[in-house]
Amino acid sequence: MERRPLDPWALAWPAPAKLNLFLHVVGRRADGYHLLQSVFRLIDLADTLRFAPRTDGEVRRATGAEGVPEDEDLVVRAARSLKAATGCAAGVTISVEKRIPMGGGLGGGSSDAATTLAALNRLWGLGLPVAELMRIGLALGADVPFFLLGRNAFVEGVGERLHPIDLPPAWYVVLVPGIAVPTREIFAAPELTRDTKPIKIQGFSTSAGRNDLEPVVRRRYPAVARAIDWLSGLGDARMTGSGACVFAEFRTEREARAVLSRMPADMCGVVARGLDHHPISDLPGDAGQLGSRQVG
Repeated sequence: MERRPLDPWALAWPAPAKLNLFLHVVGRRADGYHLLQSVFRLIDLADTLRFAPRTDGEVRRATGAEGVPEDEDLVVRAARSLKAATGCAAGVTISVEKRIPMGGGLGGGSSDAATTLAALNRLWGLGLPVAELMRIGLALGADVPFFLLGRNAFVEGVGERLHPIDLPPAWYVVLVPGIAVPTREIFAAPELTRDTKPIKIQGFSTSAGRNDLEPVVRRRYPAVARAIDWLSGLGDARMTGSGACVFAEFRTEREARAVLSRMPADMCGVVARGLDHHPISDLPGDAGQLGSRQVG
């Protein structure tokens, strides 16, 4: 039987979450942007995006983040930025099935934007290299280039300096306090520590790091403090990003699920597996390429 060629428009495109295994604020630029050091780890908690071609050249959203106006949605902005950068006349309707909580420090919006850039680069036949997609993505958000890199990374600068790294297998309990923490509020806090001594990528240890934003969030958001305190009794708990989600690392799925089973009834959480690479790479055919060439 003759096999039909793959229709890339029929694919479901994954957009995984990330964890900040640590997050240090090491300085501040003259323009107000904070200088960071972190390790970003991909996990298998993911949103799913689908794309449908349009003949009118418009970019529209069918479903997406609740409460976010269409024109402000990062997937719509990403698609329009790609059209503007390339002069592409094609249109698209984007559907997003959200699983990554908003305002949780898991990078869901940035990941959705990165997947949109990678998918439409393929679907529209643009053939842009990853480096160009990263340039477009950086204007949308500091975390977008990481998700386009497709690897776990040691991250510096405002998020644009990425050094691919290998991390050991791990499972994570991720607690979701059910609140959204505004990133700008936390970075603007006068009590935020901004002078952590930079570390070198050679020989770093994620267990020796911390999240410099965590004390600020703890004081302002009791639900985050409660999640950290509870999980600290069972593992090395810390906050990811600017919050609100909290996580602890475990060697095996069994250990992680045993901890999650003890979670108080009024808390919410999931078990997630650490990934080595972006799940787009597992899509069939050349759809699994983030750009016309890989970076790193």
